[in-house]
Amino acid sequence: MTITASMVKELREKSGAGMMDCKNALKENDGDLEAAMDWLRTKGITKAEKKSGRVAAEGLVGILSDGNKAAVVEVNSETDFVARNEQFQSIVRGVAASAIGTDGSLEAVASAAISVDGSDTGKSVSETITEAIGTIGENMNLRRIAVMAVPEGVVASYVHNAISDGLGKIGVLVALESSGKTEVLTAIGRQIAMHIAALNPLAATQDDIPQDVADRERAIFSEQARESGKPDNIVEKMVDGRMRKFYQESVLLSQTFVVDGENTVEQALKNVEGDAGATITLRGFTRFALGDGIEKEESDFAAEVAEMNKS
Repeated sequence: MTITASMVKELREKSGAGMMDCKNALKENDGDLEAAMDWLRTKGITKAEKKSGRVAAEGLVGILSDGNKAAVVEVNSETDFVARNEQFQSIVRGVAASAIGTDGSLEAVASAAISVDGSDTGKSVSETITEAIGTIGENMNLRRIAVMAVPEGVVASYVHNAISDGLGKIGVLVALESSGKTEVLTAIGRQIAMHIAALNPLAATQDDIPQDVADRERAIFSEQARESGKPDNIVEKMVDGRMRKFYQESVLLSQTFVVDGENTVEQALKNVEGDAGATITLRGFTRFALGDGIEKEESDFAAEVAEMNKS
């Protein structure tokens, strides 16, 4: 039977489900609207759509490393309780495994096939998350992904506040390019990843700091220095000094390495090149902190109860 646009529109309005879900439901049920509605309910899709407007700021960051390539993903849920659900954890692991074979774009990962607990589901990442919304009962979404790789070397990783292997609240990847010993690269890479988790640098190098960020800092420092009433030449030196300190505190390679508290991260890398047997180049890093930048809804339970009891 031919599925028309008006049929899809009617089912969408009735179920609240997405266009493709409605079209598939009608195809599976030969255009029968009621049967298609039951099909959507059975799949948990209508339930999922109703939950899609709720804020999901909890969940998990997941990491999967494979030698010189690794992926980090953030999958959100509404509550921290769901993050401890084994089904949810298995899905996040599966998403990370799917991501490592893609370019890291949301579109590519969402449409990629997913295996959960080592079993091929026959479904895409987005389909699996949608079904999980229906069975677990909370809004969930695949928020962001990053895939890093080096032609030679390692992409080391670290998960902070881990609740299971490769799953936690903060995930960091560090790309080190080198022909040196893998075990040495992995060890120093993990230490640097721990450093990044703790200090959250703005960029790997000074050149990587966005120009607008640097300009804004310089403008603030200039205004502060002028308030001192000192001559312009002294003000300029004060600003330059504060900018040097800004870069030392914000740039990964210039930061004091938290592991030894003495060397910069750049020097710490040089210090292990002898053990590695080759030079080491930091090619970049990625840091995902769960819920970072999501505006969480604040609820006043007492006010809600009072409102409910108003006559």
